Amino acid sequence: MAATTHSVTEPDLIERIKAGESELFYSLIEPYQRSVYAAAFSVLGNEADAEDVAQESFLKAYAKLDQFRAECKFSTWLIQIAVNEARMRRRKERKALYESIDEGYEDDSGDYFPRDFADWREIPSEALAQKQINDALAQAIASLKPIYREVFILRDVEGLNIRETSEALGLNEPLVRTRLLRARLQMRDALAPGYDGSWCAGIATYKKVRPF
Repeated sequence: MAATTHSVTEPDLIERIKAGESELFYSLIEPYQRSVYAAAFSVLGNEADAEDVAQESFLKAYAKLDQFRAECKFSTWLIQIAVNEARMRRRKERKALYESIDEGYEDDSGDYFPRDFADWREIPSEALAQKQINDALAQAIASLKPIYREVFILRDVEGLNIRETSEALGLNEPLVRTRLLRARLQMRDALAPGYDGSWCAGIATYKKVRPF
């Protein structure tokens, strides 16, 4: 992702803001607003809270811009701030956000073992309305535990690579890969029942996908 205004590069923008041209800060962060919101939402699972945290994250990034040393990408640094802010809010609220998917099970160590589905077909585009697909995907993502949702959204929705996801979440790369695999398996388990045509028929047989 490149954040430039005309021919001004991102490093130049950062240096100019540090030197006092605060009006350039919006130009610096504008390309990353969606990613910062998505990072906050991946932790909190709540749109209003995610919007608040995104704004708080930008304010904190502005206040701490002098501490940015370009050891990682600016976008990754912003997402780190958003993830940390969201985690702090979640700890303060001390409440459960979403239940995990019912079927399948976790062992004592927290490892998830998905239910196997023999019939795993592509969604026929002519059979399902786009809104129904989007709603099912949103509900499936919301049903993930935060530790899996964080990785899934940053890697598979926002398109960060494994290293960037690792840096943003403060996790080592093998753990990111493990959580990503489990998140993908849980998404498969949550969505697979709808592939039998029950979505377009209006039959609520996909029990593992819960409403918000």
